[in-house]
Amino acid sequence: MTFTRHPATFGPGRVRGNTAVPDTAAIAVVVPCYNESAAVAKVVTELRAALPTAAIYVYDNNSTDDTAARAAAAGAVVRHVAAKGKGNVVRRAFADIEADVYLLIDGDDTYEAARAADLVKVLLDGPYDHVVGVRKHEAAAAYRPGHTFGNRVLTGTTGALFGREITDMLSGYRAFSRRYVKSFPALSREFEIETELTIHSLHLRVPVAEIPVAYKERPSGGESKLRTYRDGLRILGWIVGLTRLERPTLFHGALAALFGVVALILGVPVVAEYLDTGFVPRLPTAVLASTIGLIAVVLLVLGYLLDAIGRSRQETARLTYLSYQAPGVRQLG
Repeated sequence: MTFTRHPATFGPGRVRGNTAVPDTAAIAVVVPCYNESAAVAKVVTELRAALPTAAIYVYDNNSTDDTAARAAAAGAVVRHVAAKGKGNVVRRAFADIEADVYLLIDGDDTYEAARAADLVKVLLDGPYDHVVGVRKHEAAAAYRPGHTFGNRVLTGTTGALFGREITDMLSGYRAFSRRYVKSFPALSREFEIETELTIHSLHLRVPVAEIPVAYKERPSGGESKLRTYRDGLRILGWIVGLTRLERPTLFHGALAALFGVVALILGVPVVAEYLDTGFVPRLPTAVLASTIGLIAVVLLVLGYLLDAIGRSRQETARLTYLSYQAPGVRQLG
């Protein structure tokens, strides 16, 4: 997988050179919203100015304010998703919308919506399958220290597990190719979706670009839906679950090693005593050590079996990905 950074595109709000997006590219913008009446109209207006030919979809996720009405008044296509959670919104949007390029951005006006064309242009020119807007904080209040630390820990953990360099795993500002979207399973339900999006790129080793974008404080009247500890633990749990699925040899091997160490601690004294006296006076301990050792062996074998099954799943996902055209083909051909 190729990770490319584009520092020349950092503005804020400006880029060097020609940033026009080809009119022949069908672009869909997905804006998940929950109670974003204070910001959604501004986001839609800026997106329309940046991408005049794009279809802008605001997915209202059971808002209790007038988010849907304000989005519609600003010119967006409003759709409703009853199942609560950003992951459910992305799953529904990626299934329903047909486009060449997909742009995902939050409706809270914390990201530079005016930079939308930059992400799309980089995607098509690469060509890349995934472009991530790496957040650069304009003010300390925009991103709490706990969130910054948590993002670094989770990003570092994911990079270590999957052996790839990443910068901002939890960014909600991204552009995707059609083949990326249509091969993406979208299994998460809530804020774990950004983690899943990142790991899908690592999993398929698709070409990815990163460009810095300004990240600012929410407008007055907006309320953050993030909960530092709850969402951090949930994302960490999601990473552990994905490790079990995507790196089963590593996951089950680590568990097997843990059980093996416990078996040795319990069993070595029993064996030493047997060799010395010819008796096994601590029979329950011997049975327990043998059982734990057997569990370790089973876990190790299970890891290898699941790895073989996982390879088959990877091949299927890769074939699905390859069944769609590369981004920019229509423009180049």
